[in-house]
Amino acid sequence: MHIQDAEIVDTFAEAFKMSAARVIITGATPQWAMNSAVSMTGFATSIIGCKCEAGIEKTLEPEETPDGRPGVSVLLFAMNAEGVGKRLVERIGQTVMTCPTTSCFNGLDVESKTDVGGQLRFFGDGYQISKLLDGRRYWRIPVMDGEFLVEEEFGIQPAIGGGNLLILGEDMESTLRATEAAVAEMRKVPGVILPFPGGVVRSGSKTSSRYKFLFASTNDAYCPTLRGFAPETNVPEDIGCVMEIVIDGLDLPSTEECTRIGIETAARNGAKQVSAGNYGGTLGQYQIHLHKVLNSQ
Repeated sequence: MHIQDAEIVDTFAEAFKMSAARVIITGATPQWAMNSAVSMTGFATSIIGCKCEAGIEKTLEPEETPDGRPGVSVLLFAMNAEGVGKRLVERIGQTVMTCPTTSCFNGLDVESKTDVGGQLRFFGDGYQISKLLDGRRYWRIPVMDGEFLVEEEFGIQPAIGGGNLLILGEDMESTLRATEAAVAEMRKVPGVILPFPGGVVRSGSKTSSRYKFLFASTNDAYCPTLRGFAPETNVPEDIGCVMEIVIDGLDLPSTEECTRIGIETAARNGAKQVSAGNYGGTLGQYQIHLHKVLNSQ
């Protein structure tokens, strides 16, 4: 299959079961809400080394937030609900409560919940107070600019992590151009994040290493400089650069839609080939077939 001059490889991305939460951060100005969101999603590219994956889903207008102020929606993913809960307490406590003017709210209306504000309230040293509104409890924690308002419970739902696309191009400039164009469109899909810097990964990995202390190492099959040296290569002779886009989604339809948009956009912006990474279907619970998502439209 081709889109313009780009070959769309008949393969699939292998994705995994994860758990996720949506955090709504509001501030006195859009910039203060964004300052907090950027800090909260820092060092959260991969569970391999960061314990969670997080990213900014979208900005929110005042009419879209619980307190009528400008806001940002953040998605956070971990391997299980317990991991999500721990990371929420850590990150909201250190990057939202610490940020001037912010408040923090649950963004998922689901049955499964974890206590966040109920743990952070102890920072108030006995001066904290709670308020129950419409069946939801909020904590008001005194801080030096006034009060930090945080919801007590945050919803956690099953989610999908590790969806991916591999963008292959003639050189770094053209490959980045195609990948950046894809990222810009993929980020418009609700319910997904692209957790790596700028939405792009250059250091794709495989789940093995010749070193016993490592369980992940460079994906040599997609390293252009190792063509002819690695035991196996998936890099054609006319390819000089490969970039990866990792997709985390709240559900399969949004992940598949994000994948479709990424394929089409990269192909129409100079990619020579679009592929995906998988483990032969042996590890992940989901298979996102590139041709299938394109044909579903």
